Amino acid sequence: MAVDQELLEILRCPACVRDGPDAGMLDLVRDGTWLVCRDCDRKYPIREDIPVMLIEEGDKWRGTPVDSLPDPGPLVPEEG
Repeated sequence: MAVDQELLEILRCPACVRDGPDAGMLDLVRDGTWLVCRDCDRKYPIREDIPVMLIEEGDKWRGTPVDSLPDPGPLVPEEG
């Protein structure tokens, strides 16, 4: 199951959304596994169909080219 299109239309980058109603718009990339902010280039993984919209998570990938983003992996890492 993919992220719902209606959800994608209302999601905004949490770091940029305070800058105005059109700020922080996101693009779905890498076969629907990442969201990229058009304004700040933060990249948010989608794990198990759940966008991980934490600014700290977006910061980790800010300098990574879209083509180099890894598979986001599971929401909760397996132990062991």
